[in-house]
Amino acid sequence: MRGARRLRDRPVMTGVARVAGVPHRTASRSPAPGRSHALGLVAFDTSLTGPTSTVYAIMRAARAAGHPLTVVSARSLDAGSVAGAVDTLCDRVVDGILAVAPTDPALAALASIPADLPLLAVGAGEAEGVPVVGFDNVSGAATATRHLLDLGHPTVHHIAGPAGWPEARERAAGWRAALAEAGVPVGLVVPGDWGVRSGFEAARQLMADRAVTAIFCANDQMALGALRALHLAGRIVPDDVSVVGFDDIPEAPFLQPPLTTVRQDLAALGRAGVELVVRQIDAGVRILRHVRFSPSFVERDSAAHPM
Repeated sequence: MRGARRLRDRPVMTGVARVAGVPHRTASRSPAPGRSHALGLVAFDTSLTGPTSTVYAIMRAARAAGHPLTVVSARSLDAGSVAGAVDTLCDRVVDGILAVAPTDPALAALASIPADLPLLAVGAGEAEGVPVVGFDNVSGAATATRHLLDLGHPTVHHIAGPAGWPEARERAAGWRAALAEAGVPVGLVVPGDWGVRSGFEAARQLMADRAVTAIFCANDQMALGALRALHLAGRIVPDDVSVVGFDDIPEAPFLQPPLTTVRQDLAALGRAGVELVVRQIDAGVRILRHVRFSPSFVERDSAAHPM
């Protein structure tokens, strides 16, 4: 009861809300006669497949484990919006909070939350003072890059995720590490925003160099845009250019050609996230663990030996 009662009996988010510049709503927190393991989830409005699928995975895991779950959507991924969403969940009397916090400002907001609140960041990078459950993006990106190099491509070019996203940095780091390990020249990097159009525009830039034969995209949605740009440019995939993505979205096997990619077990991620935050509730203290799942590689038809 100790951790749950502390959460219910005092306005834990007052300091965070003040620093972030958002109002704190004082609410009556009457202790319940037992621990309900009611959970809160901070999400955000997005059409991006990765974060949306992560939210659904957490919802399914909480339901399967019998834990009530309240979802609050942050207006954006800045520190103030995330702190405000956590504040709202505290007012709704939850025992612990999970947050899909994939950007640096969002993680910074979570790191400022008092340590006696059971808390977990899901699908995020490393953050001091915040438990995290996520994937080993570095090894996943390195595996994808090595696959292209092993096929005989002289180097691999990268359509990267946006700045300020730890997962984008980790995937770029894995790509660079694989190139360095192989002793090949570092390919071109074109940043995107995770969306299909940005992948399309990035691939159009890469196509200005006819020597480009292999592209690793930081997610499947950008890979989808890249496939379209290559088709319009008259470049055949994989005969002229090989493309590898990351995420294994449901549409990946049905693209033309079917997309080679890196698969993440989101169901396992959701279960681990729920289990870890419940352990914190039971212990009455924050458990500072960083759990990383290894992704798997899915070989399909969008990557081949260079012609």
